[in-house]
Amino acid sequence: MKKILITGANGFIGKNLIERLNRTENIELLTFDIDNSIEDLERSIQKADFIFHLAGINRPENPEDFYKGNSDLVGNLISLLEKNKKNTPVLITSSIHADKDNDYGKSKLAGENLLKEYAEKNDANVYIYRLQNVFGKWCKPNYNSVIATWCYNTANDIDLVVNNRDALIEFVYIDDVIDAIVSHLDEVEKEDTLNYMVSKTYHRTLGEVEELLNYFKNNRKTLTIPHVGVGFERALYGTYLSYLPKDKFSYELTEHSDARGSFVEILRTVDSGQFSISTSKPGVTRGNHYHNTKNEKFLVIKGEATIRFRHIFSDEVIEYPVSDKKLEVVDIPTGYTHNITNTGTEDMVLVLWANEQFDQNNPDTYFVEV
Repeated sequence: MKKILITGANGFIGKNLIERLNRTENIELLTFDIDNSIEDLERSIQKADFIFHLAGINRPENPEDFYKGNSDLVGNLISLLEKNKKNTPVLITSSIHADKDNDYGKSKLAGENLLKEYAEKNDANVYIYRLQNVFGKWCKPNYNSVIATWCYNTANDIDLVVNNRDALIEFVYIDDVIDAIVSHLDEVEKEDTLNYMVSKTYHRTLGEVEELLNYFKNNRKTLTIPHVGVGFERALYGTYLSYLPKDKFSYELTEHSDARGSFVEILRTVDSGQFSISTSKPGVTRGNHYHNTKNEKFLVIKGEATIRFRHIFSDEVIEYPVSDKKLEVVDIPTGYTHNITNTGTEDMVLVLWANEQFDQNNPDTYFVEV
């Protein structure tokens, strides 16, 4: 059982690291944060096989607190290690600002230098990660992350303040940070270096971030979602949703109803069509039209129905009985007029996917009886 000490355990990176390590076998976590004493820290150091030193100060009221929370705390950590004759591996999260001529940067650099001395003096493995602009769930808004602040403000209907839309920022996602730092736990042979950076980063302007967040927010009205399956958009969308107020997780959809049943659009994508739900009363037939290029998929999730097809230049009618007893997707080929009839005794619910967003001016829908 490997014992892992995490300082700054209640912070943004600390919480995400704990979440990851809680899913890892043969790991025992030892945590330290602002409410713990130096005695608590020493007891944990005596047990630890690896230390993630994440604690630090970003925005204190007094400049001297930068040094207390950054370099001085590193010094205390090293003193306790040496006092207990330990050369435990230490990974520290520093900042790309460590080379800046300000108190925050100077305090971070001082902490780095102390660790380098510790590594040389005690033949200990040290990993110094200079982190870029980290974003993700559980980051404190209105503190030191523009994305955390803007996600919070957007989700809570607070106007964003953008001073320079063209400012290009290098962002790194919290999951990629965690992937990088935990990779050292099972390292067989350490690289001959002390300095590390997370290699997977994203470069976006502040204007681009603002536009995406507005797009995410307006999705509830337009139902259109941008590409959120990969890359920066995936990470930002997941982050944005984590800041939704607890009473705003859900939103209503517009239902179009008549004597036949109802129709509701669920989601539109940028280039992969849209999803909808249709209900039909017993005996009701919907459709009787064909498409030249538009294609659809039908899935009955409640009740039973018959889907009928006829090639528009043929008299042959093809029937597909479907029901919720056997979930199967039926493709709707182009050039076939088709309909669906509720053959059951209760309302039938149909999930539909179309490969394109509905365009009222060019619906590609032509009515012909099956």
